[in-house]
Amino acid sequence: MSSIKVRGAKEGNLKNISLDIPRDQLVVLTGLSGSGKSTLAVDVIFQECQRQYLEAIGLQGIQKPQIDSITNVSPAIMISQHQTNKNPRSTVGTLTNIYTDLRMVYEKLAVRACPSCHTLISAAACKEETEKVEGDFKVYMACSACGYKMDKLTRSHFSYNTMEGACSKCEGLGKVMTLNKPAIIQEQLSLEDGAVHYWDHGAYKDYQIAVLYSAFEHYGVPVAPGTPVAAYSEAQKELLYYGVDADEVKKRFPDIAPPKTVSGGKFEGIYTTLWRRLSEKGGEDNRLSVFFESAVCPDCNGERLAHLSRHATVADVRLPELTVKSLEQLLEWIVALEQSLSADSDELVQVYLLDIKTKVQRLLNVGLGYLSLDRATITLSGGELQRIKLAAALDSDLTGLIYILDEPTIGLHAKDTQGIIEELKRLRDKGNSVLVIEHDPDVMQQADYIIDIGPGSGKHGGQIIGEGTLQQLMEQEGSVTGAYLQRNDSPKSSNRKGSGEYLEIKHATAHNLQNVHVRFPLDSLIAVTGVSGSGKSTLVFDVLAEAAAQSSSRQQENVVLGKELFDQQITIEQAAISKMKRSNVATYSEVYTEIRKLFAGVGEAKEKGLTAKHFSFNTPGGRCENCQGLGFVTSNMLFFKDIEVKCPVCQGHQFNEEVLSVKYEDLSIRDVLQLSVEDALQVFCKHSKIQRILQLLHEVGLDYVQLGQTLTTLSGGEGQRLKLAKELISNKGKRSLYLMDEPTTGLHPVDVDNFIVLLNRIVDEGNTVIIVEHNQQVIAAADWIIDLGPEGGNQGGQIVFEGTPAEMMAGSQTSTAQYLRQSYSV
Repeated sequence: MSSIKVRGAKEGNLKNISLDIPRDQLVVLTGLSGSGKSTLAVDVIFQECQRQYLEAIGLQGIQKPQIDSITNVSPAIMISQHQTNKNPRSTVGTLTNIYTDLRMVYEKLAVRACPSCHTLISAAACKEETEKVEGDFKVYMACSACGYKMDKLTRSHFSYNTMEGACSKCEGLGKVMTLNKPAIIQEQLSLEDGAVHYWDHGAYKDYQIAVLYSAFEHYGVPVAPGTPVAAYSEAQKELLYYGVDADEVKKRFPDIAPPKTVSGGKFEGIYTTLWRRLSEKGGEDNRLSVFFESAVCPDCNGERLAHLSRHATVADVRLPELTVKSLEQLLEWIVALEQSLSADSDELVQVYLLDIKTKVQRLLNVGLGYLSLDRATITLSGGELQRIKLAAALDSDLTGLIYILDEPTIGLHAKDTQGIIEELKRLRDKGNSVLVIEHDPDVMQQADYIIDIGPGSGKHGGQIIGEGTLQQLMEQEGSVTGAYLQRNDSPKSSNRKGSGEYLEIKHATAHNLQNVHVRFPLDSLIAVTGVSGSGKSTLVFDVLAEAAAQSSSRQQENVVLGKELFDQQITIEQAAISKMKRSNVATYSEVYTEIRKLFAGVGEAKEKGLTAKHFSFNTPGGRCENCQGLGFVTSNMLFFKDIEVKCPVCQGHQFNEEVLSVKYEDLSIRDVLQLSVEDALQVFCKHSKIQRILQLLHEVGLDYVQLGQTLTTLSGGEGQRLKLAKELISNKGKRSLYLMDEPTTGLHPVDVDNFIVLLNRIVDEGNTVIIVEHNQQVIAAADWIIDLGPEGGNQGGQIVFEGTPAEMMAGSQTSTAQYLRQSYSV
C-alpha cells in the first residue's frame, strides 16, 4: 500500500516529525487541542500539495512549509469550518445549485393563468417564438387556449437575484428594514433627560438639542427646555423625527424655506440620521442593529419573487412553497412529481430532477435533511456549512485527490454521525485519500488508520504518540487518546438543585417550535440537547436570547419570564467574533493594551521617544507601512484563491527596526505576539493585570493559542471560548445568564473535562449556564437536561425530556438518551 511520506516536519510546534500516512484510506488525525493536528494536516500537507501542484503548472508564490520533504502527494482539497459567503442573498438552495435545477423545472413545466382568457395554461403546452427587441432576443409564448402572446417565464423569472424575478419592493431579499422606534426614543422623557437613545454622549446630545431648538425657532414653534417629547405638537415631532428637509415639514410650512446652516437650525432628524448611517455602513455596523427591525416584505410576504413568478405552479405547488419545505419533504415532492409526469413532460425535466434527487440525498446522508432551501447561508453553523461542502465534493468524479476535513461531525447529534462516516468512506472508495481532523470516537472506530499527536498542547505537543487502528491506539502506552478511551467514566452522581427560581418560556412558536413551554432552573448548568434541526438553537438563541428586545415581532408569541433576575445576559454563539484580519487574540482580550503600555515604559523606548501607540500594528508610527502592520501582503493567484506571502520589507515582523529594537525580558514586541498564552504567563509573571487576562485564557482552554493569532483563523469553539474569557474578565461579581452554542467544538475529550471544571466554577459563583450541546461529556456533567425532538425540522420542535442525566439514562427513550447510555455503558 502506498503512503504519503512526510520527513522532517518542523512547521509550528511540530518537532521534526517523520511519518507515513497510508493513501486511499480514511485517516483520522487526533490529539489535544493545539497538539499540532491542524499544523500537520493544513500547514504542512495541504500547503505542500498546493505548492507542488502550482509549480507543476508553472505558477509560484506559495512558501514551502518547514519540512525536509513530502513525497507521493497529489492535488488536495480542504473542506473547513470557516464561513466564507456573507452575502445575505445566498441560501442553501443557491449554494447547492438545487434552486437552479428547480428554476429549470419551473421554466419547463410552470402553469399560469393567461392574462387574456384567464385559462390555466402550461409552459410545456404553449408554442414559443423568439423576437429581437432593441438588440436583445426575447422569448414569447402563445396561449394554448386563445393564442394571446405573452412573455415566457424563463429561469431568470424564477430567480430572486435578477431584475425579472425579484420582488420590486424588497429587491428579492424577502425582508424590508423598519425602525425600532421604542429603541430610538422614549417620548415620556425630555431631550435633556435622554429621550433620544443614540444621543448618549453629553456634548453630542447638547449639540443636537441646540440645533433642533434653532429649527423650532426658525419655524416659529419654540419649545421650553425639559418638555417631554410626548407633549410636543405634531409639527415639533415632525421636525425632531424627519428633519428640516423632509417632505412632511415642507408641506406643513410651505412658505418657510429650510435653514441653510447648522447654527440656523439645519437639523437632519433622528430617524433620517439613522437611515443615512445604515445606508453608509451597508448594514455592517452592529451598533445600528438595535435601532432597526427586519420585517417581512408586505408585497411578496417574504417570498422574494415578483407577482407573476411566485404564482406560477408545478403540480399545484408554487416555487416559494417548495423552498420552505425541509429537504426531506422536498425529496418526497420530487419523487411524487416524477410519478405524475407524462412521457413528454418527463423528457423535458428528467435531467434536472435526477440532479435534485442526487444532491438532496447526499445532504440527507450528512444529517442535513432538516434544512430548507430558503435557509440563509450566513445563518449556517461551521459544521453545517462543512457538511454541505462535503456533499458537494461527492458530486465530483475526480480520483486520486487528498481531501482534508476539519471536524466534519461538528454540530451533529451522535445519531447523525454515521451518515457522515458513510459519506467519508464513499469519498475514499472513489480512490481518494481522506484525512480527517477529528475527536469523535465513533469516527475513529471506523477509520482505517489513526494518528495521535501530542502528548500536550503548544510546545508540549508536536510529536507522534500513537498510530494504527483504534484498538491498536488503546494498547499504546504513550497515546493520550488511547488512554482516554480506556477510561470507564461514570455520569454525574449528584446534581445542583438550583436556587428554586426559574426562567420560563411559554408559547414558543419560532421556526419549528410547536408551542413549547419549558422551565430552566437557575444557578444550574443546563444542557439543551436533541438531534440536528430539532429546535435547540431556536429555543435558546431566537427565543430566550432575544426576549429582551424592546420591540420584537415575536414577543407576544414567545413569552419569556424571569430574565429580570439577572444583572446581564451573555450570549456566546458560533458566529465569528471578528471578520477583521487586524484583530487577534491579544487585541480582542485587551491584554495587548497592557503589553503596549509595558513596552512604552521600557527605558530604551523612553529614550527613543516611543509611546504605546508606536507598539500598535494598527496605527501608523511604529508599524511597517508596506504591509500596514499585518506582516504579510496578498498575492493574486489568478484562478486560484489569493494567498498571503511574507512582507518583503519587514520580513513578516510587522514593525519597523526602531520599535523592534526595544526589548522586554529580551523579547521584542513581535516576539511577544509569537508567544503562546502559556509562555506569556511566565514572561509576564510580575504584572498582575496582564496575568489576570492570560490566566482566564488559560482556564478556557486556550493555552496553546498565540497572542498574535488572527481571530479569523480560530475555530468556532476557540472563538466562543475566547469570548467567554473576555466576558469573565469584565463581569466579575454580577449574576449572569450565559447562553452558549457548542463551546466544546474543537476540543479533545481531555480538554472537555477541563472546560467542564470552568463551567462548574462559573455556576458555583452564582450564575446560570445554558449550553446547546451534542457532546456526551457535557450532557452527562449537566445538572439539568432539556431534550428536543423527536426528530429534526417539521418533526421536531417539542420537549421530549426534562430532568437530570441520571433520570435520562434510567428511563428516557429519546435519541439523546440512547446514545448517552451507550457512551457510559449503562
